[in-house]
Amino acid sequence: MDQAMIGFIGAGNMGRSLAGGLLKSGWDRQRLVLADAVPETRQVVGNLLGLTVYADNNEVADRADVLVLATKPQQMRAVCKGVAPAVQSRKPLIVSIAAGVRIKNIEDWLGGNLPIVRVMPNTPALVNSGASALFANPRASDRQRELAESILRTVGVAIWLSSEDQLDAVTGVSGSGPAYFFLAMEALEQAAVEQGLDAAIARLLAVETAFGAAKMALESGTDPAELRRNVTSPGGTTERAIAKLQDGGFERLFKQAVAAATARSRELADMLGGE
Repeated sequence: MDQAMIGFIGAGNMGRSLAGGLLKSGWDRQRLVLADAVPETRQVVGNLLGLTVYADNNEVADRADVLVLATKPQQMRAVCKGVAPAVQSRKPLIVSIAAGVRIKNIEDWLGGNLPIVRVMPNTPALVNSGASALFANPRASDRQRELAESILRTVGVAIWLSSEDQLDAVTGVSGSGPAYFFLAMEALEQAAVEQGLDAAIARLLAVETAFGAAKMALESGTDPAELRRNVTSPGGTTERAIAKLQDGGFERLFKQAVAAATARSRELADMLGGE
């Protein structure tokens, strides 16, 4: 089967990452095309990936079987309206990775009656370790759903949701989640320095410990709670440290943080949809 022509509107970090992932997976570079309004970005991506990057979004929309909208959420309305005639003529699968922009708004801006998959990726996709959640409208066929999933799987894991509303919760968990772990690493590094360790050593230990813990959780198949219990010996150092974290409301703060991010995701979607 011939490969679909995949077009990207927006060649920033995420669009560039997905295009690069497709190339590494064996996608024909002649079946990939990008557009970006920033000259420097066009030059960088063209040199880095060896792909054609246009200034005009319609150069991509006119030929894409799959159109990936990888622009900033605040730009989506203008971008969609600008390519709507080409999209209505070609009827491609639309894949949006713009956070907080609902399918209904995308469809309205593009003129309606389109297969659309909305995706919430996260920044570890830039190092091929992303976690993406997808939701498709009823017009997306099984083949189109498979194609959207295959694009996201080139940069990490991809899971399907049963409702679009769940994307707000995903934003609060995995979309914003990398920052939670960066904050934890930052705090652990600072605490290590206060206990007398050199800053470079403290950073390496904090980052490698986070990496090792995540790797164990992924590869062991064991519940994280059980993994925690396995390294928490009664009366030992870890037990005292965990008790201190829990006394400070560690779990409660995480619940509040995810709830706050989820609520903010809904607020932003309402604002963007009302523009």
